[in-house]
Amino acid sequence: MKYKIDCQPGYSYLEVELDVSESISSESGAMAWMDPEIEMETSTRGGVFQGLKRALLSGESFFQNTYTTQSSGARVSLAPGPAGAIVAREMNGEELFLQKGAYLASIGDIQIDTKFDGLRGFFNEGLFILRCSGTGTLFFNAYGDIQEVEVDGEYLVDNGYAVAWEPSLDYRLTRARKIRSFLFGDQLLLRFSGRGKVWVQSRCPHAFASWVHPYRRKKQKSNN
Repeated sequence: MKYKIDCQPGYSYLEVELDVSESISSESGAMAWMDPEIEMETSTRGGVFQGLKRALLSGESFFQNTYTTQSSGARVSLAPGPAGAIVAREMNGEELFLQKGAYLASIGDIQIDTKFDGLRGFFNEGLFILRCSGTGTLFFNAYGDIQEVEVDGEYLVDNGYAVAWEPSLDYRLTRARKIRSFLFGDQLLLRFSGRGKVWVQSRCPHAFASWVHPYRRKKQKSNN
């Protein structure tokens, strides 16, 4: 299967060229444009229970789409919701953990499930993360550019900037108790330890939302 990622890193989209025997699965709503020869099937991928877990616990779509074709060379383009980069990760019987909303698409036998973090920490301020496992190509996205970091020892990432990491790394949530934290609330940090890779995004959607908030349109109070 041929694919390319264009418009990196700001407004990336994924274009895939399918042959008759090939297929790609994606988040519902990710399709931007496609050739008329492309056929789309919508399902829960793994059953209703798996769909509910993804939707309620990790913020992903209840339904996912699978694209096939009966005409070789047909193309479909997929675009993530946030303006940012896309990473293609080749998987060979491996696992990768993703933050909520980071999954875009996958080729091959890749299972998308949720993982319970327990009470030791809240990844991206949520109890659940995505666990991707199997063999094939996994595509994930973020808000802003994505940087791959090799960790050998310890590494700290602000909770809003972590996108994905390998299961060889242990992690725990900590708080940065400095003047900034004292004045504006505790900063949540993910402390990774061990050896493995972490992917971080160059922008944080929570920080952007806080920046935009003072400029929001306010409803005028009525004197009546």
